[in-house]
Amino acid sequence: MVIDILLDMFFNLNPVVQALVAGIFTWSFTLLGAAIVFFFKKVNKNVMDALLGFSAGVMVSASFWSLLNPAIEMAEELKMLPWLVVFIGFVGGGLLLFLGDKFYAQLAKKMVQSQDKDNKKKRCMMLIFSIVLHNIPEGLVVGFAFGAASYGISGTTVLSAITLALGIGLQNFPEGSAVSLPLRREGYSRKKAFFIGQLSGIVEPIAAVIGAILVLKIQILLPFMLSFAAGAMIYVVVEELIPESQTNKKKDLMALFTLIGFSIMMILDVALG
Repeated sequence: MVIDILLDMFFNLNPVVQALVAGIFTWSFTLLGAAIVFFFKKVNKNVMDALLGFSAGVMVSASFWSLLNPAIEMAEELKMLPWLVVFIGFVGGGLLLFLGDKFYAQLAKKMVQSQDKDNKKKRCMMLIFSIVLHNIPEGLVVGFAFGAASYGISGTTVLSAITLALGIGLQNFPEGSAVSLPLRREGYSRKKAFFIGQLSGIVEPIAAVIGAILVLKIQILLPFMLSFAAGAMIYVVVEELIPESQTNKKKDLMALFTLIGFSIMMILDVALG
């Protein structure tokens, strides 16, 4: 009963406010992941890899049904060349993260070569930088999804946007612990390690609001932005989520979680969208 009331209230909110709430929701998973430092020195790898696999499935499914397919339809409505708009956006999204990773790799290399006493702390800061870099486009994706849902395009619904936010949130949980636990090992207090760990995800609500505003204010760019978000998501999935989940000894089980995540998102988009 209470859940129904809350959902009704959420569905009636302005898309920008919905994006903000969803961004806070995804950030809260980073916060929960960072809080692991208060209870454990390390986390259960099977649980983390299952979350990563599930999130990868959700994000791959959403990349097509919630982002690319609506982008193609809207490009057609706006009399654009659908294949060209989607291609430029998709490649652009992946390329941005690719260049960001290259930039990070160069900085990390210099940190390794450095012999000063603060070298370990600098490496931790580079880890935080890497996660923040990936959280920005993830926040934008959430904003794009809720902004696009307001146009009533096939495949872009508030429900599918919520599911997309859930998938992104789940993979933020391991990211939070991936920051706080190494900081703790480097000698930071639990409170400080937690604070810095959760702070790495605070960019997501901000980026989500920016994404929603862009979609609502500049409609003609929506097909490009949706495909851009899809490219960024696929890059994260292929470069991080699936490879990390497949380091597990139970690779077949982790792959099954990916299929489950994909199927759930597909059902919500195709059957209910």
